[in-house]
Parts: sequence; structure tokens; C-alpha cells
Amino acid sequence: MSKSVLTMKEIPLTERPYEKAEKLGILALSDAELLAIILQSGQKGVTVVELSHKVLLEAGSIDGLFDMSLEELRSISGIGRVKALNIKAALELGQRATAKRAGRKRHKVHGPNDLFAYIESQLRFQPREQFFIIMLDTRNRIIRHVLISSGGLSSSVIQPRDIFREAVKANAAAIVLVHNHPSGDAMPSEADRTSTQRLSEMGQMMGVQVLDHIVVGSEGSMSLRALGLM
Repeated sequence: MSKSVLTMKEIPLTERPYEKAEKLGILALSDAELLAIILQSGQKGVTVVELSHKVLLEAGSIDGLFDMSLEELRSISGIGRVKALNIKAALELGQRATAKRAGRKRHKVHGPNDLFAYIESQLRFQPREQFFIIMLDTRNRIIRHVLISSGGLSSSVIQPRDIFREAVKANAAAIVLVHNHPSGDAMPSEADRTSTQRLSEMGQMMGVQVLDHIVVGSEGSMSLRALGLM
């Protein structure tokens, strides 16, 4: 590594995130200090903690990192290919761990709010449209969820056969359709209503009830059933 790049070891001992975490626990670290552990090194004349502060400033907040593409991260001075990938990988790992923990127990769905709580964190800040299904058993308990398609900035391609193949494989009695609107507006579109109607009819033929369709936006989520659109 070039001597012009400041590594964690060159930060004063009392300011090193590694040592602070070992002494006080990981919860004692600030957002910038946690990010510094992921980045591992700074740049010429800039400590890794200072670089982390710069990244968070560019993102606007820790949440803003979810919205940044690899290219946007790499446009920040001091963030190259590896550091950008480290950030995105850490965010994805955290989301997957949260989803696994949430799904460990079979949560019973009583209404839309239970569905919002289950899936919102995974989709709210996705920069591209993604389409999931949540599969439920005969007692309306969540079996698991699965990604069906991932699209561009405004749309994803939905293949009904992929949806119902997953439902049959999981022996699901019902499914909930879920997708996000990268624009941030969770109001269902006309296309959302049409596809919901079509998939509901197919579900009836397959013996799998389409219970609801949840649209996730950056400010919240909406249920087509609660809106009277199903």
C-alpha cells in the first residue's frame, strides 16, 4: 500500500474504530466509525474516519448509501472500485441478515401493516424496481418471500409462471404481490391494478389466493386491498 495513504494503524490509538469497538462494543461506534471499518484506509492526507464522514456527507445520511450506485460512490474522491463494492456488500449483507431474522419465526399476517413491517426495509430505498412475492400458509403465516424479477429504473418484467411456480414449490395457500416504485410515490398505477387483476384470476385457477398487492415507496407503502382496488 502506498505510504501516502493513511491506514487505520496511523490513526491515534484512542481514535481507532477497531480499538473503540473492542473496548466499548460495536454499538458505541458512530456511523462514520462503522463505515471506516468497512473502508479500512483513507487517502493521501485524509484518515479513513475523515473519508467516511465525506462519504456520508455526499450520501446525505446513512440511509442515502442505499440510493447510491457503484458509479456514484466511485465518483467520491478516495473511493475506488473495491471501497465502493465493500460499502454495497455491507449494506446488502445487513439487509439479508435482517430479512432472515424476521423470517425465522412464521409471522401471522393480520393486515397490511404486518406486510409493511415485513418487507418495507428491503425495498424502500432500492434504486430499481423489484418484484417479490410473499408466500403464506393456510393460517396466513409467512413461509418466506422470494424475488421474482428486478428491472430498470421504472419497471420490472413479471412472468406469471415464475410467480406460481414458486408458490407451488413452497406449498403456499396464498401469496402477496410486492413491488417498489423507485420514484418514491407508492400510489398504485393503472398497470399495477391491471396486473393485479390478471394475477388474481390466474391464482384462482391455480388454487393459490392472491391476498394483496403491496406497493413500497420511499415515504411509505400502500395496499391495493386496503384501497379497495382488489
